[in-house]
Amino acid sequence: MIRPHFRVVVVDLTSRKTHAENIPGRAEWLGGSGLAALLFEKYGNAGAPWTDPAQPLIFAIGPLTGYFPLMSKTVCSFLSPYHGQYTESHAGGRSALALRFADMDALVVVGKAARPSVLSVGSQHMEILDAPFLWGKDVFVTGKMLRHMLPGSGTRSIMRIGPAGETGCAYACINVDTYRHFGRMGSGAVMGAKNLKAIAILGDASFPLPEGKDYATAFKEIHSQLTETTMMSKYHDLGTAGNVAALNELKSLPWRNLQATTDPGIDGISGERFATDMLLRNAACAGCPVGCIHIGFLREKFMADHRYLYRQVAYDYEPIFSLGSMLGFTDGFAVLGLMDAVEREGLDCMSSGVALAWATEALQKGDVTQEETLTPLTFGEPEGYKAAIRHLGSGANEFYRRLAQGTMKAASRYHGEDYACVLGQEMAGYATGETFFVSESLSFRHSHLDSSAYSADQKPQDKDADKVVAGFVKDEASRCVLTSMVGCLFARGVYSAERLQQALTSLGYADVAANLDAAGTDIQRLRWRLRMRSGYAPMQATIPKRYTEVVTWKGPIDTQYMETLRQTYARKLMELGQEV
Repeated sequence: MIRPHFRVVVVDLTSRKTHAENIPGRAEWLGGSGLAALLFEKYGNAGAPWTDPAQPLIFAIGPLTGYFPLMSKTVCSFLSPYHGQYTESHAGGRSALALRFADMDALVVVGKAARPSVLSVGSQHMEILDAPFLWGKDVFVTGKMLRHMLPGSGTRSIMRIGPAGETGCAYACINVDTYRHFGRMGSGAVMGAKNLKAIAILGDASFPLPEGKDYATAFKEIHSQLTETTMMSKYHDLGTAGNVAALNELKSLPWRNLQATTDPGIDGISGERFATDMLLRNAACAGCPVGCIHIGFLREKFMADHRYLYRQVAYDYEPIFSLGSMLGFTDGFAVLGLMDAVEREGLDCMSSGVALAWATEALQKGDVTQEETLTPLTFGEPEGYKAAIRHLGSGANEFYRRLAQGTMKAASRYHGEDYACVLGQEMAGYATGETFFVSESLSFRHSHLDSSAYSADQKPQDKDADKVVAGFVKDEASRCVLTSMVGCLFARGVYSAERLQQALTSLGYADVAANLDAAGTDIQRLRWRLRMRSGYAPMQATIPKRYTEVVTWKGPIDTQYMETLRQTYARKLMELGQEV
């Protein structure tokens, strides 16, 4: 049933009670990113610490979820353990469709359970199960046990944390249905602080599809664009792993803690090599016909008589960069082994790899000792990194507990700020140049998907800071619309403004369709206001020295232009975040 309001379910872990609310404002806030920000303004406290039990953990979907393909993401918003400020993370899997079938536009979790617990919630169901026996278990063991414990299947989504979330690692993630993640900014630590090991969303209801030809026509046109053209083929074929060799050729792939941007050993970790030697199968998020999830196999000998255990490990560009080239690996199977280790601990792959790359260089330079790292760390040697990943997840000593709060926090203690590869958070894998470095360091999620800066850097461009910043702002506003729908950003070429309007109108949301541009700008501004209220000071953001030493296909970094661009963007963000 199409409705003008949002149906929001609020679960209080402290009182073990739940209630549903109908919240107006769909035409203004759309869903997803917009709804999450609206709900944080209602339930959150930007001036209180992220550990305050009253702080909400919010999961929100959009008006097109369940009705159109690739509208398969969920937005998770919270105060970040990484910087204490408002943020959001996005994940797919079955989470969005499960929320739709559970008759929720959003789930808000507040409070703190008295002991380690699992939340199970559906359209007519809420149960908080005491589960101290799961505390300390890795992500895969937890998932296996939960699948036996909890009712439902098919449209059930299981979100859980590993040891890293329990120990408060600032980049602990939430694993969603094994192969997807709320990856960045520490959502896993928020769950851990609430004594919440897992959340199961039970899609135990149903919803009708619109009658008439408008919906059928809109669906068919969009589906054909996704499946009968080449627009999405790259994501199914090699996937984002296809970027590895291309960026290496452009001298834009970080190697060995960004001490280089290209390496002749690239063939061993290229997308083509993964597809030829390591790909087991493709998978897809619920409601997606593309199948961009690439699952490789990892063979490990576990018996003296040469019997082997095979593990399935999802891969894409980001973990190949962060646990591959950034750590000096040219062997794809070794990289899969590190991905598996990171997954078990419930760590964000990008932050983990970049943090360990910094630790390796710090050890080489003598800024830290092996007494602190507890294991030898050498670029290209996997066993030391596997041990370090376990230490990072468990917070084994003071060094790892500090590193788990962010690379720059560790660097400030051990005098390694100059070579810390941090752009707001540990960098994404695009050493493309000034535009990207500034965009990621200041943008809302510190994500490569906050703008198309990494793509712009790969083309000739004039160095007009005002023009570039205007492009950042316009790009972000349009992405706010798509992340409020909530669509996969891989499909942004398919879901143009016109197609979004057609899809919304076919569902009966003509008022929403007519307000997309204004809504995108309003959502953008609300997100920045919440970020500023919680302490963000963009003029204080800095870009470490290592980025001034980078050489790309265009040559050395223009440090003067990069600083001008940084200041111009920071001023614009302060304007966007002004209170009204």
